[in-house]
Amino acid sequence: MHVAERKRISADSIMARRFCIPAPCRCAVSAPYPRAGRARGGDMRKQLELAFRFRGGARKGAGRKPVGAKAGVPHARRPDFNRRHPVHVTMKIRQGLPSLRQRALAGLVLSAFRVAKQRLGARLVQYSIQSNHLHLIVEVNGRTALSRAMQGLAVRLARRLNTRIGRRGSVFTDRFHARALRTPLEVRRALLYVLQNHRHHAGVHRAAGVDRLSSAIYFDGFADGKAAHAGRNCPVAQSSTWLLRIGWRRHGLLGPREGPAS
Repeated sequence: MHVAERKRISADSIMARRFCIPAPCRCAVSAPYPRAGRARGGDMRKQLELAFRFRGGARKGAGRKPVGAKAGVPHARRPDFNRRHPVHVTMKIRQGLPSLRQRALAGLVLSAFRVAKQRLGARLVQYSIQSNHLHLIVEVNGRTALSRAMQGLAVRLARRLNTRIGRRGSVFTDRFHARALRTPLEVRRALLYVLQNHRHHAGVHRAAGVDRLSSAIYFDGFADGKAAHAGRNCPVAQSSTWLLRIGWRRHGLLGPREGPAS
Protein backbone atom coordinates (compact mmCIF):
# COMPACT_ATOMS: atom_id res chain seq x y z
CA MET A 1 0.00 0.00 0.00
CA HIS A 2 1.41 3.38 -0.98
CA VAL A 3 2.18 6.00 1.59
CA ALA A 4 -0.38 8.40 0.10
CA GLU A 5 -3.15 5.83 0.36
CA ARG A 6 -2.30 5.07 4.02
CA LYS A 7 -2.44 8.78 4.82
CA ARG A 8 -5.85 9.06 3.12
CA ILE A 9 -7.28 6.13 5.17
CA SER A 10 -5.89 7.58 8.41
CA ALA A 11 -7.44 10.96 7.61
CA ASP A 12 -10.80 9.34 6.88
CA SER A 13 -10.74 7.53 10.23
CA ILE A 14 -9.97 10.71 12.09
CA MET A 15 -12.80 12.55 10.32
CA ALA A 16 -15.23 9.71 11.13
CA ARG A 17 -14.32 9.73 14.80
CA ARG A 18 -14.52 13.49 14.93
CA PHE A 19 -17.80 14.13 13.18
CA CYS A 20 -19.84 10.93 13.07
CA ILE A 21 -19.85 9.87 16.73
CA PRO A 22 -22.65 11.72 18.61
CA ALA A 23 -21.75 13.76 21.62
CA PRO A 24 -23.19 13.00 25.11
CA CYS A 25 -26.84 14.17 25.54
CA ARG A 26 -27.04 17.67 27.04
CA CYS A 27 -29.74 20.28 27.46
CA ALA A 28 -28.27 22.23 24.53
CA VAL A 29 -27.56 20.81 21.09
CA SER A 30 -24.91 22.28 18.82
CA ALA A 31 -25.52 22.90 15.16
CA PRO A 32 -24.60 21.61 12.70
CA TYR A 33 -22.06 19.32 14.44
CA PRO A 34 -21.82 18.05 18.05
CA ARG A 35 -18.56 19.85 18.81
CA ALA A 36 -18.25 23.58 18.83
CA GLY A 37 -15.36 25.31 17.19
CA ARG A 38 -14.32 27.36 14.24
CA ALA A 39 -15.75 25.96 11.00
CA ARG A 40 -14.38 26.38 7.51
CA GLY A 41 -14.62 29.92 6.35
CA GLY A 42 -14.06 31.35 9.85
CA ASP A 43 -17.72 31.16 11.09
CA MET A 44 -18.19 30.36 14.75
CA ARG A 45 -20.77 27.63 15.42
CA LYS A 46 -23.55 28.63 17.89
CA GLN A 47 -25.42 26.42 20.30
CA LEU A 48 -29.21 26.27 20.00
CA GLU A 49 -31.27 26.14 23.19
CA LEU A 50 -34.17 23.67 23.07
CA ALA A 51 -37.27 24.20 25.23
CA PHE A 52 -38.24 20.78 26.61
CA ARG A 53 -41.89 20.06 27.46
CA PHE A 54 -42.41 17.75 30.42
CA ARG A 55 -45.58 15.87 31.40
CA GLY A 56 -47.35 16.68 34.64
CA GLY A 57 -47.18 19.76 36.81
CA ALA A 58 -49.46 22.77 36.94
CA ARG A 59 -50.85 23.42 33.46
CA LYS A 60 -53.86 25.33 32.23
CA GLY A 61 -56.77 22.95 31.70
CA ALA A 62 -55.09 20.03 33.47
CA GLY A 63 -56.91 17.74 35.88
CA ARG A 64 -60.22 15.93 35.99
CA LYS A 65 -62.89 17.58 33.89
CA PRO A 66 -66.28 18.46 35.42
CA VAL A 67 -69.23 16.16 34.85
CA GLY A 68 -71.88 17.90 32.78
CA ALA A 69 -72.20 21.63 32.44
CA LYS A 70 -70.68 22.32 35.86
CA ALA A 71 -68.55 20.51 38.35
CA GLY A 72 -70.39 18.08 40.57
CA VAL A 73 -69.58 16.72 44.00
CA PRO A 74 -65.78 16.54 44.54
CA HIS A 75 -64.39 13.02 44.23
CA ALA A 76 -62.51 13.25 47.50
CA ARG A 77 -62.60 10.70 50.28
CA ARG A 78 -65.68 11.24 52.39
CA PRO A 79 -65.25 11.81 56.11
CA ASP A 80 -66.44 9.07 58.40
CA PHE A 81 -69.93 9.46 59.83
CA ASN A 82 -70.84 8.91 63.46
CA ARG A 83 -73.89 6.72 63.97
CA ARG A 84 -75.25 9.30 66.45
CA HIS A 85 -75.38 11.99 63.74
CA PRO A 86 -78.08 11.90 61.04
CA VAL A 87 -76.99 12.66 57.46
CA HIS A 88 -78.67 14.92 54.92
CA VAL A 89 -78.26 13.37 51.44
CA THR A 90 -79.05 14.98 48.07
CA MET A 91 -79.30 12.93 44.86
CA LYS A 92 -79.70 14.75 41.52
CA ILE A 93 -80.92 13.15 38.28
CA ARG A 94 -79.69 13.88 34.76
CA GLN A 95 -81.04 16.65 32.58
CA GLY A 96 -83.66 15.71 30.05
CA LEU A 97 -85.49 13.20 32.25
CA PRO A 98 -89.15 13.73 33.18
CA SER A 99 -90.06 15.31 36.48
CA LEU A 100 -89.97 12.92 39.43
CA ARG A 101 -93.08 14.65 40.78
CA GLN A 102 -95.24 13.06 38.11
CA ARG A 103 -97.64 10.67 39.78
CA ALA A 104 -96.37 7.56 37.99
CA LEU A 105 -92.69 8.27 38.59
CA ALA A 106 -93.25 9.40 42.18
CA GLY A 107 -94.98 6.09 42.87
CA LEU A 108 -91.90 4.23 41.60
CA VAL A 109 -89.66 6.30 43.84
CA LEU A 110 -91.83 5.59 46.87
CA SER A 111 -91.82 1.86 46.12
CA ALA A 112 -88.02 1.93 46.07
CA PHE A 113 -88.04 3.78 49.40
CA ARG A 114 -90.23 1.09 50.98
CA VAL A 115 -87.76 -1.62 49.97
CA ALA A 116 -84.59 0.24 50.93
CA LYS A 117 -85.68 2.11 54.08
CA GLN A 118 -83.82 -0.28 56.43
CA ARG A 119 -81.08 -1.98 54.43
CA LEU A 120 -77.29 -2.19 54.36
CA GLY A 121 -76.79 -0.44 57.69
CA ALA A 122 -78.87 2.66 56.86
CA ARG A 123 -82.33 3.90 57.85
CA LEU A 124 -84.35 6.27 55.68
CA VAL A 125 -86.07 8.63 58.12
CA GLN A 126 -87.27 11.58 55.99
CA TYR A 127 -87.48 12.35 52.26
CA SER A 128 -88.66 14.90 49.73
CA ILE A 129 -89.22 14.22 46.03
CA GLN A 130 -88.56 17.22 43.79
CA SER A 131 -88.63 17.49 40.00
CA ASN A 132 -84.95 16.72 39.41
CA HIS A 133 -83.51 15.74 42.78
CA LEU A 134 -84.21 13.91 46.03
CA HIS A 135 -83.61 15.08 49.60
CA LEU A 136 -83.11 12.37 52.22
CA ILE A 137 -82.34 12.27 55.91
CA VAL A 138 -80.80 8.96 56.88
CA GLU A 139 -79.19 7.32 59.88
CA VAL A 140 -76.09 5.27 59.08
CA ASN A 141 -73.49 3.19 60.89
CA GLY A 142 -70.57 4.78 59.05
CA ARG A 143 -69.17 5.94 55.72
CA THR A 144 -69.15 2.47 54.14
CA ALA A 145 -72.75 1.79 55.15
CA LEU A 146 -73.86 5.10 53.67
CA SER A 147 -72.11 4.46 50.35
CA ARG A 148 -73.55 0.96 50.02
CA ALA A 149 -77.06 2.04 50.95
CA MET A 150 -77.08 4.98 48.52
CA GLN A 151 -75.62 2.86 45.75
CA GLY A 152 -78.30 0.21 46.30
CA LEU A 153 -81.04 2.85 46.33
CA ALA A 154 -79.68 4.45 43.15
CA VAL A 155 -79.68 1.10 41.35
CA ARG A 156 -83.28 0.37 42.39
CA LEU A 157 -84.43 3.80 41.30
CA ALA A 158 -82.59 3.63 37.97
CA ARG A 159 -84.10 0.26 37.10
CA ARG A 160 -87.63 1.35 37.92
CA LEU A 161 -87.40 4.71 36.19
CA ASN A 162 -85.66 3.40 33.06
CA THR A 163 -88.24 0.65 32.68
CA ARG A 164 -91.07 3.14 32.99
CA ILE A 165 -89.55 5.74 30.65
CA GLY A 166 -88.20 3.21 28.17
CA ARG A 167 -84.54 4.19 28.24
CA ARG A 168 -81.16 2.82 29.27
CA GLY A 169 -78.20 4.30 31.04
CA SER A 170 -77.47 6.14 34.24
CA VAL A 171 -80.14 8.23 35.93
CA PHE A 172 -78.14 10.24 38.46
CA THR A 173 -75.64 12.87 37.35
CA ASP A 174 -72.88 12.52 39.89
CA ARG A 175 -72.01 11.37 43.37
CA PHE A 176 -74.59 12.07 46.05
CA HIS A 177 -73.97 14.96 48.40
CA ALA A 178 -73.88 14.08 52.11
CA ARG A 179 -73.69 16.35 55.15
CA ALA A 180 -73.62 15.19 58.75
CA LEU A 181 -76.00 16.88 61.21
CA ARG A 182 -74.17 17.17 64.52
CA THR A 183 -76.30 19.55 66.61
CA PRO A 184 -80.02 19.86 67.43
CA LEU A 185 -80.24 23.15 65.55
CA GLU A 186 -78.66 21.63 62.44
CA VAL A 187 -81.16 18.78 62.58
CA ARG A 188 -84.14 21.18 62.92
CA ARG A 189 -82.96 23.26 59.97
CA ALA A 190 -82.45 20.12 57.87
CA LEU A 191 -85.92 18.81 58.75
CA LEU A 192 -87.48 22.14 57.80
CA TYR A 193 -85.52 22.26 54.55
CA VAL A 194 -86.42 18.70 53.50
CA LEU A 195 -90.07 18.58 54.58
CA GLN A 196 -90.88 22.10 53.33
CA ASN A 197 -88.64 21.99 50.26
CA HIS A 198 -91.60 22.57 47.94
CA ARG A 199 -91.92 26.02 49.52
CA HIS A 200 -88.27 26.65 48.72
CA HIS A 201 -88.84 25.98 45.00
CA ALA A 202 -92.42 27.15 44.48
CA GLY A 203 -92.37 30.04 46.92
CA VAL A 204 -93.73 30.31 50.43
CA HIS A 205 -96.96 32.04 49.37
CA ARG A 206 -97.70 29.80 46.35
CA ALA A 207 -97.10 26.46 48.15
CA ALA A 208 -99.91 25.79 50.56
CA GLY A 209 -100.33 22.85 52.89
CA VAL A 210 -98.14 19.80 53.37
CA ASP A 211 -96.21 18.40 50.43
CA ARG A 212 -97.76 15.02 49.62
CA LEU A 213 -94.52 13.94 47.92
CA SER A 214 -92.52 14.16 51.11
CA SER A 215 -92.50 12.39 54.44
CA ALA A 216 -94.23 15.43 56.00
CA ILE A 217 -97.50 13.49 55.96
CA TYR A 218 -95.95 11.02 58.45
CA PHE A 219 -94.10 13.65 60.50
CA ASP A 220 -95.27 14.30 64.06
CA GLY A 221 -93.13 17.36 64.71
CA PHE A 222 -95.41 20.07 63.31
CA ALA A 223 -96.90 22.55 65.73
CA ASP A 224 -100.46 21.77 64.62
CA GLY A 225 -99.99 18.12 65.56
CA LYS A 226 -101.29 16.68 62.27
CA ALA A 227 -99.59 13.48 61.12
CA ALA A 228 -100.71 10.35 59.32
CA HIS A 229 -100.28 6.91 60.82
CA ALA A 230 -96.99 5.32 59.78
CA GLY A 231 -98.23 1.85 58.87
CA ARG A 232 -96.62 -1.11 57.18
CA ASN A 233 -96.49 0.60 53.77
CA CYS A 234 -94.87 3.71 55.15
CA PRO A 235 -91.75 4.52 53.06
CA VAL A 236 -89.74 5.75 56.06
CA ALA A 237 -88.35 4.08 59.17
CA GLN A 238 -88.65 5.22 62.77
CA SER A 239 -85.72 7.35 63.89
CA SER A 240 -83.33 5.88 66.45
CA THR A 241 -80.90 8.74 67.17
CA TRP A 242 -81.44 11.17 70.01
CA LEU A 243 -81.00 14.14 67.70
CA LEU A 244 -83.92 13.12 65.48
CA ARG A 245 -86.21 11.87 68.25
CA ILE A 246 -85.77 14.48 70.97
CA GLY A 247 -82.83 16.84 70.47
CA TRP A 248 -84.10 19.09 67.68
CA ARG A 249 -87.41 19.74 69.50
CA ARG A 250 -85.56 21.89 72.05
CA HIS A 251 -85.55 24.65 69.41
CA GLY A 252 -89.30 24.43 68.85
CA LEU A 253 -91.64 22.43 66.65
CA LEU A 254 -91.94 23.20 62.96
CA GLY A 255 -94.61 25.66 61.92
CA PRO A 256 -96.96 24.32 59.21
CA ARG A 257 -96.39 27.48 57.15
CA GLU A 258 -92.74 27.93 58.08
CA GLY A 259 -90.47 27.94 55.04
CA PRO A 260 -86.81 26.94 54.81
CA ALA A 261 -84.11 29.55 54.64
CA SER A 262 -82.86 30.22 51.11
